[in-house]
Amino acid sequence: MLAPAGQSAPDISFVIPVRDDATRLERCLRSIRHNEYPAERVEVIVVDNGSADRSVAVAQLAGALVIRAPHEPVAQLRNIGAAASHGRVLAFVDADHVLGRGWIRVALEGFRDDPPAGAVGSLCRAPEDGTWVQRAYDRLRARHGGRQPVEWLGAGNMAVSRLAFEIVGGFDTRLETCEDVDLCKRLRAARYTLLGDDRLINVHLGDPATLGALFRAEVWRGRSNLAVSFRRPVTLRELPSAISPIVQLAGLALAPLALLFAGTNALIVAVLCLLPSAGVPAFRAARMSRHLVPLTARGVADNAVVAFVYDLARACALVAFAGHEVRRR
Repeated sequence: MLAPAGQSAPDISFVIPVRDDATRLERCLRSIRHNEYPAERVEVIVVDNGSADRSVAVAQLAGALVIRAPHEPVAQLRNIGAAASHGRVLAFVDADHVLGRGWIRVALEGFRDDPPAGAVGSLCRAPEDGTWVQRAYDRLRARHGGRQPVEWLGAGNMAVSRLAFEIVGGFDTRLETCEDVDLCKRLRAARYTLLGDDRLINVHLGDPATLGALFRAEVWRGRSNLAVSFRRPVTLRELPSAISPIVQLAGLALAPLALLFAGTNALIVAVLCLLPSAGVPAFRAARMSRHLVPLTARGVADNAVVAFVYDLARACALVAFAGHEVRRR
């Protein structure tokens, strides 16, 4: 979208969807306002999804443009905000994220490369005062050190070239989740580079704080995982994420049948069916423990529990319905 007549386009436009999250939205907007970058070169658009709290008032008080779009999926909220923006770079963050002071400057560096990146971003971080579940969940994130090309960037901490975003058609509004994975696939298919830069500090205040919250969040998030994972281009690195829930679900389904119909060897067959379901989270927990400093028995146990709940939820997502309201509860 072009800037209004007589005004130059801002360098970057933040698009922030929100629903009933006034307190964390205020922190998010404050972190943008306190960035080490000229405020007049930054545009902030908050897309409200029908909030009943003070979210709209908080956004207006911070000087953001507020667009009301109730009862829309998050992909549509992001597209609506992008369509109303004027910046040459679109920054997609969520209301429960807090940015480091140098975030804007670092993000814009990637679009000055030759050739420029299609998108830049980084994996989020857990709150410093987070629960043990949040600390272990943070170790699930396979971080790449430094600044290098990556295959995927999360929409909570992503900046995209407006040109690239418009060429690939924005977020797929048919998806309730994994819309960022799908966008990254289409950017790569269009030959754009995705650049990961761990200087893009972003703390996700909304990381699940309990095992129950983790289970609900991953059941919700996993609903679109399978369909999106097999969209082109497909890489070998993505296949385990798509296949492991199928393997686990198959093991969980076959074990009870083995106990009923496998006769004298029923217990042995049931255990064999469950081995893949136990092996997937065990492997994941081992990978998480590589990032555990110092390595402690408590930390390893925390990793194992969180990995088991994570993978169980992703398996259940294949057969369960879990809308955004379930995740929020």
